[in-house]
Amino acid sequence: MQRSSGVLLPVFSLPSDYGIGSFGQGAFAFLDFLKSAGFSVWQTLPLCLPDEFHSPYKSFGAFSLNPYFIDLPTLREGGLLTAGELESAKQKTPYACEYERLERERLPLLRKAAEHFDDWEKVTAFLDLHPETADFCRFMALKEQNGGVPFWDFQEKTPDSELVRFWAFLQYQCYSQWQTVKKHAEDLGISVIGDMPIYVAEDSADVYDYPENFELDKRYRPTAVAGVPPDYFSAEGQLWGNPLYDFSRMKKDGFAFWRRRAAFAKELFDGVRLDHFRAFASYYRIEAGKSAKEGKFKKGPGMALIRALTETAGEDFFIAEDLGDITEDVVALVKSSGFPSMRVLQFAFLGDPKSVHLPHNCGENTVYYTGTHDNNTLLGYVFEMPEAERRHLFAYCGFEGADWNTDAAYNAVFRTVFATNSKLLLLPIQDLLLYGNDTRINVPGRATGNWEYRVTKEQLKAISAEKFLTLNRRYGR
Repeated sequence: MQRSSGVLLPVFSLPSDYGIGSFGQGAFAFLDFLKSAGFSVWQTLPLCLPDEFHSPYKSFGAFSLNPYFIDLPTLREGGLLTAGELESAKQKTPYACEYERLERERLPLLRKAAEHFDDWEKVTAFLDLHPETADFCRFMALKEQNGGVPFWDFQEKTPDSELVRFWAFLQYQCYSQWQTVKKHAEDLGISVIGDMPIYVAEDSADVYDYPENFELDKRYRPTAVAGVPPDYFSAEGQLWGNPLYDFSRMKKDGFAFWRRRAAFAKELFDGVRLDHFRAFASYYRIEAGKSAKEGKFKKGPGMALIRALTETAGEDFFIAEDLGDITEDVVALVKSSGFPSMRVLQFAFLGDPKSVHLPHNCGENTVYYTGTHDNNTLLGYVFEMPEAERRHLFAYCGFEGADWNTDAAYNAVFRTVFATNSKLLLLPIQDLLLYGNDTRINVPGRATGNWEYRVTKEQLKAISAEKFLTLNRRYGR
């Protein structure tokens, strides 16, 4: 990877007129902005169908794409929606995802589009090449037939062919539209980095179709679940609830499930962030019914799984998300993998002069962030810092002024992070705009109010492309 920089922006946060970001003009406009500002990387969050709380890190299917991302004007151009149907989907606000309305109206509207679709040979060919996505379509059909109950309570076990056909239409449209966006990025010389969640949802196509890969009882319920111990984000720890993998069994078939995931990711992205990488070294195991504080670490699959991933997608495809409670075994595995690791400005000024997150301590094989989707925004972080730490941060960045709430102060921070040795710098879109904590993507441990933030067309245009182009050129990115 060449020395470069990019912007972190989820697809759902893209500008759009239809209640959520999509694979439409907002994506093309954002890519054009990146090019004009000298950025060469777009990092997204996972594109899979999220859970009921809209988190893409607990999906109904690892081989799925989110149908809410289907661009409606593109369907209208293809004759699948009428002008009136398109008009009826216009959003009420451009600032947040309209999830309640989407849940009521979007799939019924897409059913109308499917009724006008007649190129089913392409859908069949797509599913033939993506059998796991076909499994996901059958699972979602069964879920609808069974009134949305978890799969272990399914009474109807034979999927309705028309429902399967509808979900196949959705997945084909998602995939096709995303490939068009990806081609525009490629034409501009912009790489797209995705995100591979380590875990899947308990009630998912992955567990339904491949139960042998997970720690389950006879009722297909997890005997232990994922989470993390108390840390920077939560004093109580986090009980995620995802089923844990049976890594010893997975090893017997050469980690086939993970190889398939890597191959699917390779089709969608130029690289991915491997979520919760520390679990490959040792993962936090919480017995069913216990609290997050009562979990224990257990040895992970290590280099055996890393080799399976790199044999499938290549050694340069992955970024190790090595944040959280990092122990020596995690550090050793990151080093052995050769993957670049993550460094975050918001973890740098906690009082440890040897912190790996301090800009001057960053090695070249790292990706530097001002913040991730789980962090506060840069502005929100600075506002909430204790005064002494805030003064230290700005002094470190070369700003000694009395008023730190100025463009000059934050420009000093930008110069500092652009100058790091990290081969890739990634800035959340909110930090380019200098927005506060009301625009956070996610607050770990909070069940509601996450995954909603959106940037508008006007806000995107208001960012000084010239300022960031100058920084990119000055610091060789």
